[in-house]
Amino acid sequence: MNRTNTDKYTALLQKARQYLPGGVSAAARVGQGIGGPFFVSRGAGSKIYDLDGREYIDLHTSFGASLLGHGHPRIKEAVARGLDMGILCSHETEYQAEAARRLVQVLPCADMVRFSGSGTETTYYAIKLAREYTGKDKIIKFEGHFHGLHDYLQYNCWPPSGKGWPKVYPEGAGVPKGAAKHVIVLPFNDLAVLEETIQREKDDVAAVILEPINYNSGGILPQRGYLEALRELTTRHGILLIFDEILSGFRTGPGCAQDYLGVTPDLCTVGKAIGGGMPISAFGGRGEIMEHVGPLGKAQHSGTYNAPLVCIMAVNAFLEEISQPAFYDQLLARSLQLYDGIRDIIQCSGVPCWLQATGARFNLLFGIGEEPRNYTMAAKQDVQMRNRFAAAALRNGVFFYPSWHHGISAAHTETDIERALAGIEAAMRQLRLDGAGTRVRHEA
Repeated sequence: MNRTNTDKYTALLQKARQYLPGGVSAAARVGQGIGGPFFVSRGAGSKIYDLDGREYIDLHTSFGASLLGHGHPRIKEAVARGLDMGILCSHETEYQAEAARRLVQVLPCADMVRFSGSGTETTYYAIKLAREYTGKDKIIKFEGHFHGLHDYLQYNCWPPSGKGWPKVYPEGAGVPKGAAKHVIVLPFNDLAVLEETIQREKDDVAAVILEPINYNSGGILPQRGYLEALRELTTRHGILLIFDEILSGFRTGPGCAQDYLGVTPDLCTVGKAIGGGMPISAFGGRGEIMEHVGPLGKAQHSGTYNAPLVCIMAVNAFLEEISQPAFYDQLLARSLQLYDGIRDIIQCSGVPCWLQATGARFNLLFGIGEEPRNYTMAAKQDVQMRNRFAAAALRNGVFFYPSWHHGISAAHTETDIERALAGIEAAMRQLRLDGAGTRVRHEA
């Protein structure tokens, strides 16, 4: 995946593999087709730099965490202020309440919020709260939707062909076999199956959790009327509706996907983007539900590193930045510039590829010629073609991590988009030369 297998890269990889399993700090940093991590020396705005100082337009953006770009001045200033105040990690200050106030202002579902660490941790607390509030145990989730790697939701995220729904497929080892009895997996966008399941299981289901925009399987959107029907069903049967917006949050506007799609859940999670690159997430919802969180209620949520000051300062800076009048106009205009260019490139190249894009996040599904409605459709993508494209784009100065989603940041300029499109066009041309043509051109 690196442009050249330099001595510097080889030495670092050897050292990393000696002390880190696989040479990485997270399994996802060795993606399919890469063969090793993509080591960087630094990031600046819309760009990242490899160990030899070569510059790349970043269309990965830290799995979506760097929505403002790398090293945004407002984030750096806020973090520096937090450092000067003593790197406080287990004390309340005025800034936690201010960050909570700002989130409540923009999230339609939230009267109160609580801060946690990773998305895995945050979705875990959200479903614990739902269980305590409803007195029921089961959780409904959807195939292709990713909610972290804790035991209760680590099922059917990306099952291999033949092992998915209606089977319950654990994503990785180490999950107790008994945990599966507390989860029900359904196909996304199938209203008949949803209605039948809720009617049958309503007395045992505490919550339904989903990505309102399923970016973790390529950016799949809910079909017309599906979320509205889900909202009505859960309300009617006393089941909480949870939108996991760890990834979808702030891609379409300050009100997140719940505002963009016009459906308000009972609880939501947000993360990745809100820290401007700092590690922090949050869950929030209606006041009568959030009052069940300790110390007011019995649903415990606590920790030394809940809302550490340096991260909270970054949250406040992020929310202040996205509140600027032109922020989303500019971000979404740049996104459309990129998407329009990619559509033209796909059309001209003849490479079978479907562009799935909403807001500031998108995916390229190679070998697919129609909009996917669920994971089963998206999983038909040609993974080898995707990996070859990512490698070719890298050789042309554009960093795509070969995964389910890509995106731009607010730091990307019109010139950056033009450079990215030039690299994408060169990569598509290489695929075409390698024989990745199609009898029918697929428009995105």
